[in-house]
Amino acid sequence: MNWCRNILASISVILYLCSFNAAAAPWDDMTGEQVSQKLVEKFAEGKYSPKGADSCLMCHQRTEGVTDIFKGAHGDLTSKDSPMAGLQCEACHGPQGNHNRGGKEPMIQFGKDSKLDAPTQNTVCQGCHNDPEQMAWHSSTHNLEEIACADCHVVHAAKDPALDKLTVNDTCTSCHTREKADMNKRSAHPMKWDQMTCIDCHSPHGSMSESALNKPTVNDTCYSCHAEKRGPMLWEHAPVTENCVTCHNPHGSVNEGMLNNRAPQLCQQCHADDGHASRVVLQPGMDAFGGGKSCLNCHSQIHGSNHPAGSLLQR
Repeated sequence: MNWCRNILASISVILYLCSFNAAAAPWDDMTGEQVSQKLVEKFAEGKYSPKGADSCLMCHQRTEGVTDIFKGAHGDLTSKDSPMAGLQCEACHGPQGNHNRGGKEPMIQFGKDSKLDAPTQNTVCQGCHNDPEQMAWHSSTHNLEEIACADCHVVHAAKDPALDKLTVNDTCTSCHTREKADMNKRSAHPMKWDQMTCIDCHSPHGSMSESALNKPTVNDTCYSCHAEKRGPMLWEHAPVTENCVTCHNPHGSVNEGMLNNRAPQLCQQCHADDGHASRVVLQPGMDAFGGGKSCLNCHSQIHGSNHPAGSLLQR
């Protein structure tokens, strides 16, 4: 009879512990500073569970998305680089301590519901992800704006949306809404069809270049696809060699060729209207500035010319 009572008592404890949810956890009333301090104490004590993930799954196996970690790289038991091959759940969430015994002991929590600030959450990820691709993270805009890794990445999933070329644009544009609007304009790179991705040009973890570009400059980024514009040309157009975005919006535009403005307005930002075009077209009230391709009717080689007589970019 004693063994029967022990089993019933164990079941009661398990049901009691599993009855806690995110809204009724015993550490719910703790402030972020108190949670951080308690976690520091738990790490100092180092009371990890001898059963690893089995202890966690006893209560959390029915929590939505938890077991999905075994479908991805973080839950791969056969990889020595996987946290599941080491301390398992506690490798990321910290030592269990008395967390599973009804004690008021929190674990490291990630995402929007976490009481820990973004830099604290990110230090856990950076414990493993400290390769050269993250070398510029500390000076990146995402880090300075206190964006947490978990704001973009999903660890408990078979496929991380931020690493899938078919979903990474949705991840980026969930915050970068202006760029999302631009990429849906009439003239844009084929990003809305997922034929290009944000990370083809940008590094979300930061880089040594402006706007977190993968390449050293804007032009080098553009030339990686538009090699025919690279040059050097016999006759060069100064704005082209300086910066492509002087004339183009790479995320999209309502104007043809992703131009910031229509010609001739775009050209006249640098070239004053001297009226010379009014002598080209004979029809009354019409000139080359307003007909067809405007300035490009004559100056068609606007990105530069290799023709000996192409000093005006006409041939």
